[in-house]
Amino acid sequence: MYKTALVCGAGGFIGHHLVKRLKAEGFWVRGADLKYPEFCNTAADDFIQCDLRDVHSCKRIIDRSFDEVYQLAADMGGAGYVFGGENDADIMHNSALINLNILNYACEAGVKKIFYSSSACIYPEYNQMDPDNPICSEESAYPALPDSEYGWEKLFSERLYLSFYKDKKIEVRIARFHNIFGEEGTWQGGKEKAPAAICRKVAETADGGEIRIWGDGKQTRSFLYIDECLEGVRRFMDSEFTGPINIGSAEMVSINELADRVMAIAGKHLRKIHVPGPLGVRGRKSDNTLVKHKLGWAPSQPLNKGLRKTFDWIEAQLSIQKVCYNEFKQIEISAS
Repeated sequence: MYKTALVCGAGGFIGHHLVKRLKAEGFWVRGADLKYPEFCNTAADDFIQCDLRDVHSCKRIIDRSFDEVYQLAADMGGAGYVFGGENDADIMHNSALINLNILNYACEAGVKKIFYSSSACIYPEYNQMDPDNPICSEESAYPALPDSEYGWEKLFSERLYLSFYKDKKIEVRIARFHNIFGEEGTWQGGKEKAPAAICRKVAETADGGEIRIWGDGKQTRSFLYIDECLEGVRRFMDSEFTGPINIGSAEMVSINELADRVMAIAGKHLRKIHVPGPLGVRGRKSDNTLVKHKLGWAPSQPLNKGLRKTFDWIEAQLSIQKVCYNEFKQIEISAS
């Protein structure tokens, strides 16, 4: 008998890849999101396009006792979207509504287990001021002081899931993601994250040119390739541990180094021009002590392996865009 799963946020980057992973494992999968996956067709058996802020939509998608629900849907984006300050109200309101709705109807329907994707953004800003020595162990989340409203909403929702676990007896799994990246993710338009943004800038810039980097580029992060993320998620869901737990890489690099690595992959020499922009904390990397202890697992792939795959994919997307643009201009010229 196959297992059933619901993936909320299945039109997004991680959700789309998760649907493919679950299908490969033999699950019957329903996806739900405001939008379909942007770059290829969904692998879901059933995909319902809907607004998860709406209670009727949530009741519609949770119409049975799914074996597993994965709640990835959120109002989010890269640093430009999350730290700019113009989207705080939408981020908090929209994401909180989604989580309140999903949890309520999951309990009503008798869902057996639900996964919630929290974020490394919940960690206190005061522990991440030193770019070389950030503190991101799970227990360091309190006293709480996230650096963004996005982080505050994620922390609130963690407490929400834990409250439903305690009072409603629904099994929950809470993971704090650390900068997940890879192919088929947003790479332009303002919501892209650092790896995709830098891959795009390097790919579209001629050798000897220049790329812009927000801040001094000395801020540090760790980045986890999508396949590694999904392996951690699936092991976590099959475990008996509730969490919260980090799912991220312990390989930390500065943004300047990230750009240098992408340039090396591209075989280009480019000048880095540092400009003002939203930055977030000075340093952050995943502390994998707890995940190793509880799951006997931690990411194994080096950053460059995922970067190469991501760069090649974004470079191909730029080529497709160029071809489409040239064809469009040719049609315009012919019509005139």
